[in-house]
Amino acid sequence: MRIRFSRISGALALCAIVPAVAQNQPPQPSASEQRTLVPPVRPFVLPPRIGVLAEARISLDQALAMALMNNADIEASRIDQQEAEYNLIAAQGVFDPAFSGNSFWLKQITPIASSLGGSATGAVLNRQWQVDPALSGATPWFGGSYRTDFSNQRTFTDNTFVLLNPQFPTSLNLQYTQPLWRGLRYDSNRHSISVAKKNRSLTDQQFRLRVMTVADQTAQAYWELVYAYNNLQVQLEAVDIARQQDESNRRQEDQGLLAPIDIVAAQTQLANFEIAAYSAQTALTRAENTLKTLILADRQSPLWPSALIPSTPVNTAPPLTPLANAVADALKNRPEAASVKISGEINQDDTRYYRELSKPQVDVVASYNRAGLAGSQLPLGPNPFTAGFAPLIERLNALSDSAGLPPINLPSLGGGGAPPVLVGSYDQSLSNLWAGNFPTTEVQLRISLPIRNRTADANIGRSLAEGRRIQRQLQQVEQSIEADVRNAMQAVESAQLRREAARVARQSAEEQYNSEQRQFRAGTSTLFLVQQRQSTMITARSQERRAEADLGEAVETFDFSTASILREHNITLK
Repeated sequence: MRIRFSRISGALALCAIVPAVAQNQPPQPSASEQRTLVPPVRPFVLPPRIGVLAEARISLDQALAMALMNNADIEASRIDQQEAEYNLIAAQGVFDPAFSGNSFWLKQITPIASSLGGSATGAVLNRQWQVDPALSGATPWFGGSYRTDFSNQRTFTDNTFVLLNPQFPTSLNLQYTQPLWRGLRYDSNRHSISVAKKNRSLTDQQFRLRVMTVADQTAQAYWELVYAYNNLQVQLEAVDIARQQDESNRRQEDQGLLAPIDIVAAQTQLANFEIAAYSAQTALTRAENTLKTLILADRQSPLWPSALIPSTPVNTAPPLTPLANAVADALKNRPEAASVKISGEINQDDTRYYRELSKPQVDVVASYNRAGLAGSQLPLGPNPFTAGFAPLIERLNALSDSAGLPPINLPSLGGGGAPPVLVGSYDQSLSNLWAGNFPTTEVQLRISLPIRNRTADANIGRSLAEGRRIQRQLQQVEQSIEADVRNAMQAVESAQLRREAARVARQSAEEQYNSEQRQFRAGTSTLFLVQQRQSTMITARSQERRAEADLGEAVETFDFSTASILREHNITLK
């Protein structure tokens, strides 16, 4: 009895506590109030994209043309090409002849302290006018150099010994320097031109690589835009399917065939699809702006407010060459490999030039000069050397006359005067010059033997080390190209198979969804399974669109890896 009483006492105590706790709780709804509330119909309106006011259809080739025309990096590469061309012209300019000239006027009064100096006043006046044009330069063959000048003078003097006054001295001087050892086969001028040519080729390859890169980036962005549009369409179709499901559920709920919770489930599915549609619209805007950034010149372009609608379909069966042929084409045509090879050729030129500098310097210098001279003949006067003997000569002549002897005649200054070939004006001087009456020929041999040329030896060693580094770099680049081609071919093949698998998955998912819908309408399935099939179908559709875009991008990557992207899109570099 105690045990039973204890139980009863405990029950009574519990009953006493429960009302007290219940007084602090909110009132519970009645059974009629516990019925699930049916949410209202959710309206769905996809807002227009920000800043989009019109539409413009664009093909892949049009996008590539706009990108290549408006890309700032390509324009900078074009400028690099122009600078390389100007550098080559500048290097070739070393062989341009240089014209120079020297002209002066001189007045000089020289003190004379000897009677033999030609002046009795103690000073001799000299005036000289000279014009000396010259032409010099280097030859593009065998490292030679030349110089020629034509000297013209007019001189005046009051020296008593001069027979011609004024005089017109002229001269034509020719000189040619030819190296016989160092610089004969290769010199600094030819080295600069060779390096400039290879640098021009290097900038051409860099320009080609930049064009290929921009084309690949633009193509990738184009296919991303294609996917963004297709994915947005898939998500909008998903929203439409979910809305139809919601409407069907509401009709069945009104007929008492479905519970209100099924409408809530349909609304949840619809809201999730709406979220995906809004996200797809954001992704579309980003993909479109990425493409616009690549193809438009600046923010003032009239296409910025337009929606770019892709019009190029994906090539579902791209042609592929065998792996060996693809790798061979890539190694032959990729600008990266060509750039490294050109760097190696420049290094070989440097090595050749440094080896040339280590040789002894042996030059032969040949000179040939012609001189011309003419002037006005001065009147014959007393000979200054015999003028002091005049009184003595007169006394001797008087004695000779008384003795019946002939007189003594002292010669005047200059004897019979200047030679006729030297008498005349400036024209006579030129005539003497061109006639070669006064030639001079000279041949010199100059030798310079370096005892120890450590600078040249160090330059050769450094150049050889650089050659080994470039050779190693070429091996690495070729290996990287091999990997790029293999990866690209695998990506194309996988993308084709993935697209086919995605197509089958989409068809199967659509069939499963339609079958589940029929079962649901027949009452042999549940809304949960229908919505699950619905989500699977939408995912399969999106994956198929993704696989199509991936195939287009994989083909572009393969064309880039084999350096055929320009040829495939009919892009010609000028």
